[in-house]
Amino acid sequence: MSKKQSYCDGMSRRNMLQLGLGASAASAMRLSRTVAASESSDRPGVDPARDDVSLIILFLQGGLSTIDTLDMKPNAPAEFRGEFNPISTVVPGMQVCEHLPALAQVADRFSLLRNFTHHDSGHGPADHYMLTGYAPRAGFNGSLKPNNHYPSHGSVISKKLGPRGSVPPYVCLPKMHRSGGAAYLGASHAPFEVEADPNAPDFAVPDLTPPLAIGASRFDARRELMATVDRFREKAEITANSGTRALTTFQKKAFDLISSPATRIAFDIHSEPEATREAFGRNSLGQSCLMARRLVEAGVRCVTIDHTNWDTHYNNFDVLKNDLLPHLDTGLPMLLRDLEQRGMLDTTMVCVMGEFGRTPRVNKYAGRDHWGPSNTILLAGGGIKGGRVIGATNARGERPDSDPVGPEDLSATIFHRLGINGNEEFHTPEGRPVKIVNDGRVLSELL
Repeated sequence: MSKKQSYCDGMSRRNMLQLGLGASAASAMRLSRTVAASESSDRPGVDPARDDVSLIILFLQGGLSTIDTLDMKPNAPAEFRGEFNPISTVVPGMQVCEHLPALAQVADRFSLLRNFTHHDSGHGPADHYMLTGYAPRAGFNGSLKPNNHYPSHGSVISKKLGPRGSVPPYVCLPKMHRSGGAAYLGASHAPFEVEADPNAPDFAVPDLTPPLAIGASRFDARRELMATVDRFREKAEITANSGTRALTTFQKKAFDLISSPATRIAFDIHSEPEATREAFGRNSLGQSCLMARRLVEAGVRCVTIDHTNWDTHYNNFDVLKNDLLPHLDTGLPMLLRDLEQRGMLDTTMVCVMGEFGRTPRVNKYAGRDHWGPSNTILLAGGGIKGGRVIGATNARGERPDSDPVGPEDLSATIFHRLGINGNEEFHTPEGRPVKIVNDGRVLSELL
C-alpha cells in the first residue's frame, strides 16, 4: 500500500493514524477512564517545589539476576558466583557484569541500592509489593488484571498530582502489569494502556487509531452531537445524578485526549530520527525506553515499562548473555544519556527493578530461582545522586550485610522526590484510612 494513498477526507493513512481524530465513542469512553485525575485532585500534601519531577519505572518482570549483573560475587564458590565476570565502571570501586559494558560507562549517572530485601519470593505477591510498596492482603489473586489491593505508584501520582495538560498522567507500555492498577483510588487513576509494542513496524496505539472510514469532519460532528445531548440532559436535570455527571466528564476528557496535538506527538515514535531509534535498540525494551522519554517530555508524570521475561530458571547465563542483557545494555544507558542531553535527567527519576532477585546458588538446570531476600535496585535522575553504591550483601549474595531496606523505603523515596507527602492518608470506599507510604523511610543516602 502506497504511503501516499488517501482516505476519507483526502488525508493520508499515516496522517490519519497520527491524528487519531476518528476514534469510536466506545473507545473514547475506555480512554476517558484512564485519563488523569479530574480537577478535584487533592493538592494538599504536595510540595510544589518538586511536583515537576516525573518517574520512569523499568520493571524487569520475572526478576533480574542481580548477583550476575549489579551485585556480583567473584570470590564466592563457583556454584554461587556463576559464569560471568565483573568489569570496572567509570565510578572507582563500582563494578557490574561484563555483559553490561555500555551501562558501565554511565555509572556516574545512577546509583545502586544493594541492601534491598523483602520476604516474598512468589511472582504475584512480590510484583504487587514492589509496584505499590504494600504487601497484598489475604485472599490476593495474582492472576487478576488488575490485581491491586493497594494503588500502584503511578496511580498515587495520578491522584496526587493530576495531569499536565492533555496527556495522561500515568501510562503503561507495552502493556499494563497486573499490579499496575488503581485499587480504591478508582478508574480515573488507572493507567492509560498502550497495548502495543513500540518496536513493531506498524506501531500505533489502538485507542488512538481511528477506523479508516471516519474522517475529521465526522469526528467533529460527533463532538457537536454530544454537546447537544448534554444540553438536553441539563435541561431535563438528568445531570443531577452523579453517575451521569461522571459519564459526561469522561466523554469530554476522551474527546480532548484523542484530539490533543500533544498526545498525537508523544505517541508518534515514527517521527524519531532513525539514528535515534537505532541508538536505543530496535527491540521492545529499547523502543519502550525511547517512548517513555517521549511521554515524559510531553508531560506524562509516570511511565511504567513492563518488560519480560527475566524469570531465568533455566539456562540463566545463556539467556542473559545472548538475549536479555544486550537489550538492557542498549536501551537503559541511552535513556539516561538522552534525558541528560535534553536537560531532563534532573527532573526524571528512573527506577530499574524486578519483583525480586535470583537464588545465590545456581540450580541443576544452570538457572537461578526466585529470591526475595536479596535484590539490587538501580536508581537515577530526579534528585538521585549518581555514582553511589548503597549497602552490601554478604559474601554469597544471600541477604543484606546490614541496614536492610525494602519496598516501603523505595516508595517513600520516590514519593518524597515527587513532592508527595507519604504520611498522608487515602480512604477506601468503606472509609478505612490507608497511608500513601506504609511506614517506609526516605533513603536520604541516595539524595
